[in-house]
Amino acid sequence: MATVRKLSSKFPLGQMVMTPGIRERVSSAELLAALVRHVRGDWGDLTDEDRAVNESALRYGGRLMSAYLMADGRRFWIITEADRSRTTALLPDEY
Repeated sequence: MATVRKLSSKFPLGQMVMTPGIRERVSSAELLAALVRHVRGDWGDLTDEDRAVNESALRYGGRLMSAYLMADGRRFWIITEADRSRTTALLPDEY
């Protein structure tokens, strides 16, 4: 029998939404892998300063943002709102 591992998350994602650009350009597997990293606190391709902002937002409240690279090298973002009501996956030019 297969074992199901519980996803350890640092925060709730809330409602999940994606922009048309994500729907068209990011594979489901890439998006799912990025969401798992995001909810675990692996912020992806961010500066040390931006990582510190996220860590502070985890402790004291605030928006959380991660940046990941698609297989073709283009960036996409995942943003969880400060109140944890919504997480949006989007391309930088859709911001």
